[in-house]
Amino acid sequence: MLNPPRRPIRELPDELISQIAAGEVVERPASVVRELLDNALDAGASQITVRLQAGGVRLISVEDNGCGILRSELPTALKRHATSKIASLADLESVGTMGFRGEALAAICSIAEVSLLTRVDTAEEPYGWLLDGRSGELQPTARNVGTTVEVRELFFATPARRKFLKTDATELAHCVEAVRRHALAHPEVGFAIWHDSKLVAQWRAVAGGGMAALRQRLADVLGEDFVEQAVPVDWPLDLPAESEAADAPQRLRVWGFAGVPDAARSRSDWQFAYVNGRYVRDKVITHAARSAYEDVLHGHRQPVYALFVSIDPTRVDVNVHPTKIEVRFRDSREVHQGVRRAVEAALAAPRAGAAAVSPQPTTPGAAPSAEQPAWQPPRDQQALAWQRNEPEVGHRVSDLGALWGANPASAWAGSAQPGAVAAYGAEATRGAVDTAVTQNATDGTSAPATPQALPAGEWPLGRAIAQLQGVYILAENTQGLVVVDMHAAHERIVYERLKQQLDEEQLASQPLLIPATFAATPQEVATAEDSAVVLAMLGLEVVPFSPKTLAVRAVPTTLAQGDPVELARSVLAELAQHEASTVVQRARNELLATMACHGAVRANRRLTLDEMNALLRQMETTERSDQCNHGRPTWRQVDMKALDALFLRGR
Repeated sequence: MLNPPRRPIRELPDELISQIAAGEVVERPASVVRELLDNALDAGASQITVRLQAGGVRLISVEDNGCGILRSELPTALKRHATSKIASLADLESVGTMGFRGEALAAICSIAEVSLLTRVDTAEEPYGWLLDGRSGELQPTARNVGTTVEVRELFFATPARRKFLKTDATELAHCVEAVRRHALAHPEVGFAIWHDSKLVAQWRAVAGGGMAALRQRLADVLGEDFVEQAVPVDWPLDLPAESEAADAPQRLRVWGFAGVPDAARSRSDWQFAYVNGRYVRDKVITHAARSAYEDVLHGHRQPVYALFVSIDPTRVDVNVHPTKIEVRFRDSREVHQGVRRAVEAALAAPRAGAAAVSPQPTTPGAAPSAEQPAWQPPRDQQALAWQRNEPEVGHRVSDLGALWGANPASAWAGSAQPGAVAAYGAEATRGAVDTAVTQNATDGTSAPATPQALPAGEWPLGRAIAQLQGVYILAENTQGLVVVDMHAAHERIVYERLKQQLDEEQLASQPLLIPATFAATPQEVATAEDSAVVLAMLGLEVVPFSPKTLAVRAVPTTLAQGDPVELARSVLAELAQHEASTVVQRARNELLATMACHGAVRANRRLTLDEMNALLRQMETTERSDQCNHGRPTWRQVDMKALDALFLRGR
């Protein structure tokens, strides 16, 4: 229509306003469950029970043992924009509660039958009160301290919207997911879900607090496999004591658990992010967490994690989405940097069998000593030697020739190895055994038939025993057999070494004979001007050619044959959205990964046992050594239980 009829501006009726609000707040039964759980947690509940019928369409009942609602406040509780959680603009700008809008109960009342049963712990009100949401009738009744909200016949007043609901099983699954998300963030609270009088799920409250309580709740909700394949995240580590921090502004803190790369999934359904205890879907956190896995995750697989961001409430706006599932940070780069660094730091320490290897006594058959600590992967081999107050074992590959040169035995066999044969090469081992035989024959003792056992807690990846098809290294540790992909492992070692060497340098740049110009947006021009130093570190020179044109004058030498315009645009886009150091690191890492792949030892190269052991020792002290540059695993543990099962031992 070219000339639509003019309509007058007028106020909407209250009923229509309530329906619009309900449409924003209530999408399906799970939306109601989420809002009622928020209220229960704000009331200080330690036990919450959710009862459902027909997937929540017929009945949603949320019962808690919180503080309850005073009789005088009950009629107001179901009115629009009525809440006890904010009273001023300052409160709205620093929301610290799960709920705060005061819309949920009123919106739900407009599309369902609501009743509210509550009791407070006061002598003036020794019994509870039941409020009918439709009639407003209030009558006394028996109840323990707490509140029960019942929602019946959801969308009865809007049958058209009810048609868009899925099957009862699907709606039930969404409700369970809503409870599960709350349960992960509140291990101190017990949760139970009943559907059609049958217990669907129950998670008991976890005593204590901190990482131990979170780990237990994650195991209860997501399963033991999740926590067994996850590493703790806690950043930064230098948080002030509670007493010192009482009056100080709340610092950014990131904590939780991040799954190891091997636990990645094809879907992102096991990614849980929370801001001040509230489950959110935030692009900043998601991108930061995913970028932390860039160096270790294979292909398009999705990492798993449960991350919690604690931040000053005044630095985050939770009032940007009707369902409160999105937030906006005052400084998104600060949050992105914190999450990325937190997950990176957790993933960087080489596992290298540390979790699988327990200290073993030096004397065969002796019981493990309680004083012996489990092996912890140090940041470098020098730190390990210092802790033991002994000469250094193994070496860093500062010179690759020391590992793969003409005389590899000099780097390994000459190292001091307490309680073990110094060299594991075939000739060196045979010589050591022959020497022992001669010496023992003189003093009348029996001679050992093999080299001594692996020292207590020394080498998580064990000692090399063979090479398979020129591709894999077979090693023995206290748990059984270790299989190492030698090319993938050495590729990671070389890669990490190159990154360290370039930490204080910039990539080599090659000027273009003819600068490449392109039409740029105002944002691209501004980013190029503001990030000239960062671009130079990347080997790029991008300068304004005119108010609306940029010119690429130089590119990284390694990428001289590529498209300079596409390269410049992609880097400028990254710089405009994310922290500059993140962009620099990503670009440099891609180049170094290619270099490391070509510099690593190739498959089908025969290695001596000395070379194999040197590689194993370096893996134990190299960050992210559990995955190669492409995200593939570098080693696998096959324990004795699995080996016994192959040969039916013990059956």
